[in-house]
Amino acid sequence: MTVKRMDNVGIVVENLDAAIEFFTELGLILEGRMPIEGEWAGRVTGVRDQRVEIAMMRTPDGHGRLELSCFHAPAIAADHRAAPVNSLGYLRIMFAVEDIDQTLARLSKLGASVVDQVVNYEDTYRLCYIRGVEGILIGLAQELVPRRPGDT
Repeated sequence: MTVKRMDNVGIVVENLDAAIEFFTELGLILEGRMPIEGEWAGRVTGVRDQRVEIAMMRTPDGHGRLELSCFHAPAIAADHRAAPVNSLGYLRIMFAVEDIDQTLARLSKLGASVVDQVVNYEDTYRLCYIRGVEGILIGLAQELVPRRPGDT
């Protein structure tokens, strides 16, 4: 049997409210928020005695989900938020957006900044990486309308 689908990507954050606000401004929809704790949860994650609050965010098309987790216990083990793009492990999440400039304008009000530049890739996409809430690395891609012969 092969994989049926990818259910979600998980990111650990310090401030769940700020992360929800940021990803809501990006266009995701909050599906729900709840505490996760108990002996069963530690057996899944390998982190015993965990107390976590999660928020599940859904993309507008309904196919992608982002699980934001805020650990209240135990203490955070490591912080990789400032890691450069060529670090091992988690790299980034990429979102397709309708208008990259408009998206950047909205997200910059919440502290997001472009890592380097917005670039045009072969007149097919406008792309950039941003550091979003808590320094999370996020890719943005705006598909460009292909030009047809004879267009000006």
